[in-house]
Amino acid sequence: MERRQFLTGAALGGVAAAGLAAPAIAQSRKEMIIVSTWGRDFPGLGTSAQRLAARITELTEGRIVTQYFAAGERVGAFDSFDEVASGNAQAYIAADYYWIGKHPAWGYFTSVPFGMTNSEWNAWIKFKNGQALWDELAGEFGLKCLPCGATGTQAGGWFNKLIETPDDLKGLKMRIPGLGGSVMSKLGVSTVSLPGGQIYENLVSGAIEATEWVGPYNDYFMKLYEAAKYYYTAGMHEPGGGLSFGMNASWWGSLTEWEQAMLTAACYEELANQAEEAIANNGVYLGKLVNEHGVQVENFSDEVWDAFGEASAEVFEETADHSALASKINDDFQASLKEIGGFMKNFEIGFVNQRNRVLGL
Repeated sequence: MERRQFLTGAALGGVAAAGLAAPAIAQSRKEMIIVSTWGRDFPGLGTSAQRLAARITELTEGRIVTQYFAAGERVGAFDSFDEVASGNAQAYIAADYYWIGKHPAWGYFTSVPFGMTNSEWNAWIKFKNGQALWDELAGEFGLKCLPCGATGTQAGGWFNKLIETPDDLKGLKMRIPGLGGSVMSKLGVSTVSLPGGQIYENLVSGAIEATEWVGPYNDYFMKLYEAAKYYYTAGMHEPGGGLSFGMNASWWGSLTEWEQAMLTAACYEELANQAEEAIANNGVYLGKLVNEHGVQVENFSDEVWDAFGEASAEVFEETADHSALASKINDDFQASLKEIGGFMKNFEIGFVNQRNRVLGL
Protein backbone atom coordinates (compact mmCIF):
# COMPACT_ATOMS: atom_id res chain seq x y z
CA MET A 1 0.00 0.00 0.00
CA GLU A 2 1.35 3.41 -0.92
CA ARG A 3 2.20 5.84 1.90
CA ARG A 4 -0.32 8.43 0.68
CA GLN A 5 -3.11 5.85 0.48
CA PHE A 6 -2.29 4.57 3.96
CA LEU A 7 -2.26 8.01 5.57
CA THR A 8 -5.46 9.06 3.85
CA GLY A 9 -7.16 5.85 4.86
CA ALA A 10 -5.92 6.10 8.44
CA ALA A 11 -7.12 9.67 8.77
CA LEU A 12 -10.51 8.82 7.27
CA GLY A 13 -10.80 5.88 9.61
CA GLY A 14 -10.13 8.13 12.57
CA VAL A 15 -12.76 10.60 11.45
CA ALA A 16 -15.30 7.87 10.79
CA ALA A 17 -14.66 6.52 14.27
CA ALA A 18 -15.46 9.97 15.59
CA GLY A 19 -18.86 9.77 13.94
CA LEU A 20 -18.40 11.93 10.82
CA ALA A 21 -20.69 10.70 8.07
CA ALA A 22 -18.98 9.99 4.75
CA PRO A 23 -21.13 12.41 2.67
CA ALA A 24 -19.86 15.31 4.81
CA ILE A 25 -16.38 14.75 3.41
CA ALA A 26 -17.38 15.50 -0.16
CA GLN A 27 -16.97 19.26 -0.05
CA SER A 28 -16.18 21.74 -2.80
CA ARG A 29 -12.53 22.55 -3.38
CA LYS A 30 -10.98 25.13 -1.04
CA GLU A 31 -7.99 27.30 -1.87
CA MET A 32 -5.35 27.95 0.77
CA ILE A 33 -2.74 30.68 0.49
CA ILE A 34 0.32 29.95 2.63
CA VAL A 35 3.00 32.56 3.36
CA SER A 36 6.33 31.84 4.97
CA THR A 37 9.26 33.40 6.77
CA TRP A 38 11.71 31.21 4.82
CA GLY A 39 13.35 31.74 1.45
CA ARG A 40 12.37 29.60 -1.52
CA ASP A 41 14.30 26.35 -2.00
CA PHE A 42 16.43 27.02 1.05
CA PRO A 43 17.65 23.59 2.27
CA GLY A 44 15.96 22.49 5.48
CA LEU A 45 13.58 25.25 6.49
CA GLY A 46 12.50 26.40 3.05
CA THR A 47 12.22 22.98 1.45
CA SER A 48 10.31 21.71 4.48
CA ALA A 49 7.71 24.46 4.12
CA GLN A 50 7.34 23.78 0.40
CA ARG A 51 7.03 20.05 1.05
CA LEU A 52 4.27 20.64 3.61
CA ALA A 53 2.32 22.91 1.27
CA ALA A 54 2.44 20.29 -1.49
CA ARG A 55 1.59 17.50 0.94
CA ILE A 56 -1.63 19.20 2.05
CA THR A 57 -2.98 19.21 -1.48
CA GLU A 58 -1.87 15.60 -1.96
CA LEU A 59 -3.24 14.31 1.33
CA THR A 60 -6.62 16.00 0.84
CA GLU A 61 -6.77 14.66 -2.73
CA GLY A 62 -7.17 18.18 -4.05
CA ARG A 63 -9.98 19.25 -1.76
CA ILE A 64 -7.62 21.84 -0.29
CA VAL A 65 -5.39 23.35 -2.98
CA THR A 66 -2.43 25.27 -1.59
CA GLN A 67 -0.60 28.21 -3.09
CA TYR A 68 2.74 28.74 -1.37
CA PHE A 69 4.64 32.03 -1.17
CA ALA A 70 8.17 32.13 0.25
CA ALA A 71 9.42 35.17 2.17
CA GLY A 72 9.20 38.31 0.08
CA GLU A 73 7.09 36.78 -2.68
CA ARG A 74 3.75 38.01 -1.30
CA VAL A 75 4.69 39.77 1.94
CA GLY A 76 7.88 40.26 3.90
CA ALA A 77 8.96 37.45 6.21
CA PHE A 78 7.92 39.23 9.39
CA ASP A 79 4.62 40.40 7.85
CA SER A 80 3.37 36.82 7.70
CA PHE A 81 1.61 37.03 11.08
CA ASP A 82 -0.53 40.04 10.16
CA GLU A 83 -1.23 38.68 6.69
CA VAL A 84 -2.84 35.59 8.18
CA ALA A 85 -4.47 37.20 11.22
CA SER A 86 -6.18 39.68 8.90
CA GLY A 87 -7.47 36.90 6.65
CA ASN A 88 -5.52 38.03 3.57
CA ALA A 89 -3.86 34.60 3.60
CA GLN A 90 -5.03 31.41 5.26
CA ALA A 91 -1.80 30.21 6.86
CA TYR A 92 1.84 30.95 7.62
CA ILE A 93 4.81 28.68 8.24
CA ALA A 94 7.18 30.32 10.70
CA ALA A 95 8.92 30.24 14.05
CA ASP A 96 6.39 31.71 16.48
CA TYR A 97 9.05 33.32 18.63
CA TYR A 98 9.30 35.97 15.93
CA TRP A 99 6.10 37.40 17.43
CA ILE A 100 7.27 38.00 21.03
CA GLY A 101 6.88 41.73 20.42
CA LYS A 102 3.15 41.07 20.21
CA HIS A 103 3.14 38.82 23.30
CA PRO A 104 6.23 37.31 24.98
CA ALA A 105 4.53 33.94 25.49
CA TRP A 106 4.83 33.24 21.76
CA GLY A 107 8.42 32.28 22.55
CA TYR A 108 7.34 29.09 24.31
CA PHE A 109 5.91 27.75 21.05
CA THR A 110 9.21 27.74 19.22
CA SER A 111 11.90 27.31 21.85
CA VAL A 112 13.13 28.99 24.99
CA PRO A 113 16.53 29.18 26.72
CA PHE A 114 17.32 26.07 28.75
CA GLY A 115 13.98 24.68 27.60
CA MET A 116 12.71 21.52 26.00
CA THR A 117 14.43 19.50 23.31
CA ASN A 118 12.45 18.52 20.25
CA SER A 119 11.02 15.28 21.67
CA GLU A 120 10.25 16.92 25.02
CA TRP A 121 8.47 19.85 23.36
CA ASN A 122 6.44 17.50 21.16
CA ALA A 123 5.34 15.60 24.25
CA TRP A 124 4.25 18.84 25.93
CA ILE A 125 2.38 20.07 22.86
CA LYS A 126 0.66 16.79 21.95
CA PHE A 127 0.05 15.03 25.26
CA LYS A 128 0.13 17.66 27.98
CA ASN A 129 -1.20 21.21 28.08
CA GLY A 130 0.94 22.72 25.33
CA GLN A 131 -1.57 22.70 22.49
CA ALA A 132 -4.41 24.01 24.68
CA LEU A 133 -2.22 26.87 25.90
CA TRP A 134 -1.07 27.58 22.34
CA ASP A 135 -4.72 27.70 21.28
CA GLU A 136 -5.50 30.15 24.06
CA LEU A 137 -2.66 32.48 23.10
CA ALA A 138 -3.23 32.20 19.35
CA GLY A 139 -6.96 32.72 19.81
CA GLU A 140 -6.33 36.19 21.19
CA PHE A 141 -4.90 37.09 17.77
CA GLY A 142 -7.43 35.27 15.61
CA LEU A 143 -5.12 32.35 14.87
CA LYS A 144 -4.99 28.57 15.24
CA CYS A 145 -1.51 26.99 15.28
CA LEU A 146 -0.19 23.47 14.83
CA PRO A 147 3.41 22.19 15.08
CA CYS A 148 4.80 21.55 11.60
CA GLY A 149 8.56 21.17 11.91
CA ALA A 150 11.56 21.16 14.21
CA THR A 151 15.26 21.77 13.82
CA GLY A 152 16.56 19.94 16.88
CA THR A 153 19.09 21.52 19.22
CA GLN A 154 20.58 24.49 17.44
CA ALA A 155 24.15 25.71 17.28
CA GLY A 156 25.28 28.47 19.61
CA GLY A 157 26.04 30.57 16.58
CA TRP A 158 28.73 32.18 14.44
CA PHE A 159 31.12 34.68 16.01
CA ASN A 160 33.99 36.71 14.64
CA LYS A 161 35.86 36.40 17.93
CA LEU A 162 36.25 33.84 20.68
CA ILE A 163 33.72 33.97 23.53
CA GLU A 164 35.72 32.81 26.54
CA THR A 165 33.99 34.73 29.34
CA PRO A 166 30.69 36.60 29.71
CA ASP A 167 32.61 39.86 29.32
CA ASP A 168 33.39 38.90 25.72
CA LEU A 169 29.69 39.27 24.93
CA LYS A 170 29.42 42.87 26.03
CA GLY A 171 28.86 45.29 23.17
CA LEU A 172 28.61 42.48 20.60
CA LYS A 173 26.12 43.09 17.76
CA MET A 174 24.27 39.81 17.21
CA ARG A 175 21.27 38.53 15.30
CA ILE A 176 19.28 36.40 17.74
CA PRO A 177 15.46 36.50 18.04
CA GLY A 178 13.05 35.22 20.68
CA LEU A 179 13.63 34.93 24.41
CA GLY A 180 17.20 33.87 23.64
CA GLY A 181 17.73 37.38 22.34
CA SER A 182 16.35 38.75 25.60
CA VAL A 183 18.91 36.68 27.50
CA MET A 184 21.75 37.97 25.35
CA SER A 185 20.55 41.55 25.85
CA LYS A 186 20.89 41.13 29.60
CA LEU A 187 24.51 40.11 29.06
CA GLY A 188 25.30 43.30 27.16
CA VAL A 189 24.73 42.07 23.61
CA SER A 190 23.13 44.45 21.13
CA THR A 191 20.55 42.14 19.56
CA VAL A 192 18.54 42.34 16.36
CA SER A 193 15.94 40.02 14.84
CA LEU A 194 16.53 39.62 11.10
CA PRO A 195 14.80 37.29 8.61
CA GLY A 196 17.06 34.50 7.42
CA GLY A 197 17.45 36.06 4.00
CA GLN A 198 19.12 39.15 5.47
CA ILE A 199 21.63 37.49 7.78
CA TYR A 200 24.49 36.88 5.36
CA GLU A 201 24.65 40.42 3.98
CA ASN A 202 24.56 41.93 7.46
CA LEU A 203 27.29 39.63 8.74
CA VAL A 204 29.52 40.28 5.73
CA SER A 205 29.05 44.05 5.95
CA GLY A 206 29.81 44.12 9.68
CA ALA A 207 26.35 45.43 10.60
CA ILE A 208 26.28 42.42 12.94
CA GLU A 209 29.31 40.65 14.40
CA ALA A 210 27.63 37.36 15.29
CA THR A 211 24.52 35.40 14.47
CA GLU A 212 22.67 32.27 15.35
CA TRP A 213 20.79 30.48 12.61
CA VAL A 214 20.01 26.76 12.85
CA GLY A 215 22.63 24.04 12.62
CA PRO A 216 25.33 22.74 10.27
CA TYR A 217 22.96 21.49 7.55
CA ASN A 218 21.11 24.80 7.20
CA ASP A 219 24.09 27.01 8.04
CA TYR A 220 26.35 25.47 5.41
CA PHE A 221 24.16 26.73 2.57
CA MET A 222 24.00 30.23 4.10
CA LYS A 223 27.81 30.42 3.65
CA LEU A 224 28.13 32.07 7.04
CA TYR A 225 31.65 30.64 7.22
CA GLU A 226 32.69 33.34 4.77
CA ALA A 227 32.06 36.03 7.39
CA ALA A 228 32.70 34.38 10.76
CA LYS A 229 35.39 31.93 11.80
CA TYR A 230 34.17 30.54 15.11
CA TYR A 231 31.17 28.18 15.24
CA TYR A 232 29.77 27.38 18.68
CA THR A 233 27.91 24.15 19.32
CA ALA A 234 24.95 23.55 21.66
CA GLY A 235 23.38 26.94 22.09
CA MET A 236 21.25 27.66 25.14
CA HIS A 237 18.66 29.59 23.13
CA GLU A 238 16.98 26.90 20.99
CA PRO A 239 17.17 23.35 22.33
CA GLY A 240 14.24 22.26 20.14
CA GLY A 241 13.32 24.80 17.49
CA GLY A 242 9.67 23.90 16.93
CA LEU A 243 7.94 25.52 13.95
CA SER A 244 4.36 26.66 13.50
CA PHE A 245 1.64 26.27 10.90
CA GLY A 246 -0.43 29.27 11.90
CA MET A 247 -3.89 29.50 10.36
CA ASN A 248 -6.57 32.15 10.37
CA ALA A 249 -8.89 30.93 13.11
CA SER A 250 -12.09 31.77 11.23
CA TRP A 251 -10.87 29.87 8.19
CA TRP A 252 -9.88 26.89 10.34
CA GLY A 253 -13.31 26.95 11.94
CA SER A 254 -14.98 26.82 8.51
CA LEU A 255 -13.34 23.48 7.69
CA THR A 256 -14.99 20.12 8.11
CA GLU A 257 -13.65 17.72 10.75
CA TRP A 258 -12.13 15.65 7.96
CA GLU A 259 -10.32 18.66 6.50
CA GLN A 260 -9.01 19.63 9.92
CA ALA A 261 -7.83 16.06 10.44
CA MET A 262 -6.00 16.08 7.11
CA LEU A 263 -4.23 19.37 7.92
CA THR A 264 -3.24 18.06 11.33
CA ALA A 265 -1.91 14.84 9.81
CA ALA A 266 0.14 16.75 7.24
CA CYS A 267 1.62 19.02 9.92
CA TYR A 268 2.49 16.13 12.22
CA GLU A 269 4.12 14.27 9.34
CA GLU A 270 6.33 17.25 8.48
CA LEU A 271 7.05 17.84 12.18
CA ALA A 272 8.81 14.47 12.18
CA ASN A 273 10.28 14.74 8.69
CA GLN A 274 12.09 18.03 9.19
CA ALA A 275 13.64 17.03 12.52
CA GLU A 276 14.79 13.69 11.15
CA GLU A 277 16.20 15.33 8.03
CA ALA A 278 18.27 17.65 10.23
CA ILE A 279 19.58 14.73 12.31
CA ALA A 280 20.51 12.85 9.14
CA ASN A 281 22.44 15.77 7.65
CA ASN A 282 23.94 17.82 10.47
CA GLY A 283 26.94 15.56 11.05
CA VAL A 284 27.78 15.44 7.35
CA TYR A 285 27.67 19.21 6.95
CA LEU A 286 29.57 19.89 10.16
CA GLY A 287 32.36 17.85 8.62
CA LYS A 288 32.17 19.92 5.43
CA LEU A 289 32.34 23.17 7.39
CA VAL A 290 35.46 22.02 9.20
CA ASN A 291 37.26 20.12 6.45
CA GLU A 292 36.36 22.21 3.40
CA HIS A 293 36.16 25.70 4.92
CA GLY A 294 38.40 25.62 7.98
CA VAL A 295 35.65 26.51 10.45
CA GLN A 296 36.81 26.40 14.05
CA VAL A 297 34.27 24.59 16.24
CA GLU A 298 34.07 25.80 19.83
CA ASN A 299 32.07 25.12 23.00
CA PHE A 300 30.91 27.76 25.45
CA SER A 301 32.71 27.56 28.79
CA ASP A 302 30.89 26.69 32.01
CA GLU A 303 31.33 30.31 33.07
CA VAL A 304 29.46 31.49 30.00
CA TRP A 305 26.77 28.83 30.46
CA ASP A 306 26.28 29.94 34.06
CA ALA A 307 25.84 33.52 32.91
CA PHE A 308 23.28 32.35 30.37
CA GLY A 309 21.43 30.56 33.16
CA GLU A 310 21.30 33.56 35.46
CA ALA A 311 20.07 35.83 32.68
CA SER A 312 17.48 33.26 31.61
CA ALA A 313 15.98 33.15 35.10
CA GLU A 314 15.49 36.93 34.93
CA VAL A 315 13.87 36.67 31.49
CA PHE A 316 11.41 34.01 32.66
CA GLU A 317 10.44 36.11 35.66
CA GLU A 318 9.87 39.17 33.50
CA THR A 319 7.90 37.15 30.95
CA ALA A 320 5.63 35.72 33.63
CA ASP A 321 5.02 39.24 34.95
CA HIS A 322 3.73 40.36 31.56
CA SER A 323 0.22 38.96 31.99
CA ALA A 324 -1.85 36.22 33.57
CA LEU A 325 -1.68 34.19 30.38
CA ALA A 326 2.10 34.55 30.09
CA SER A 327 2.43 33.43 33.70
CA LYS A 328 0.17 30.41 33.11
CA ILE A 329 2.11 29.33 30.03
CA ASN A 330 5.51 29.80 31.70
CA ASP A 331 4.46 27.91 34.83
CA ASP A 332 3.05 24.98 32.88
CA PHE A 333 6.08 24.86 30.57
CA GLN A 334 8.55 24.86 33.46
CA ALA A 335 6.62 22.24 35.44
CA SER A 336 6.39 19.97 32.40
CA LEU A 337 10.08 20.49 31.65
CA LYS A 338 10.97 19.40 35.17
CA GLU A 339 8.84 16.27 34.90
CA ILE A 340 9.81 15.27 31.37
CA GLY A 341 13.43 16.35 31.72
CA GLY A 342 13.86 14.34 34.92
CA PHE A 343 12.82 11.20 33.09
CA MET A 344 15.01 12.01 30.09
CA LYS A 345 18.04 12.48 32.35
CA ASN A 346 17.70 9.01 33.88
CA PHE A 347 16.74 7.10 30.76
CA GLU A 348 17.35 8.70 27.34
CA ILE A 349 20.33 10.86 28.30
CA GLY A 350 21.69 8.24 30.68
CA PHE A 351 21.73 5.68 27.89
CA VAL A 352 23.22 8.02 25.27
CA ASN A 353 26.02 9.09 27.61
CA GLN A 354 26.97 5.48 28.39
CA ARG A 355 26.61 4.38 24.77
CA ASN A 356 28.93 7.15 23.62
CA ARG A 357 31.42 6.33 26.36
CA VAL A 358 31.50 2.63 25.47
CA LEU A 359 31.66 3.23 21.72
CA GLY A 360 34.10 6.10 22.01
CA LEU A 361 31.80 8.57 20.27
